[in-house]
Amino acid sequence: MREKELRRSLAVLPIGTVMKLTDLTARQIRYYEEQELVIPERNEGNRRMYSLNNVDKLLEIKDYLADGLNIADIKKIYQQKAEAKAKREAELQKELSDEDLRRILHDEFVAVSGLNRYSKLSIRNNKSL
Repeated sequence: MREKELRRSLAVLPIGTVMKLTDLTARQIRYYEEQELVIPERNEGNRRMYSLNNVDKLLEIKDYLADGLNIADIKKIYQQKAEAKAKREAELQKELSDEDLRRILHDEFVAVSGLNRYSKLSIRNNKSL
């Protein structure tokens, strides 16, 4: 994780500060937490602590609501985003089998060496005979 993202994910803001930054009430913020749209961390005293990423998400939720979406629609949007992210991560982590690797290397060697041109020419020459 990059330094910037690491810093943005640190939960250091109490709910009062988040209220000022987002112009949301504590009740609204707690409601979004109940709906599992935003999940703050808890400190030793069990107080909610928010990150800058949480603040961004709250502002995004506020924009969605201003655009006329309801909470169910917003949940669907975040679910789709999470599924797409999981799919991308799974594709990145997918390991190649030995057979796939051999096929890719073979195709690369053939392409680089130009052997495929000669094999096509010999096939054409044999057909004309």
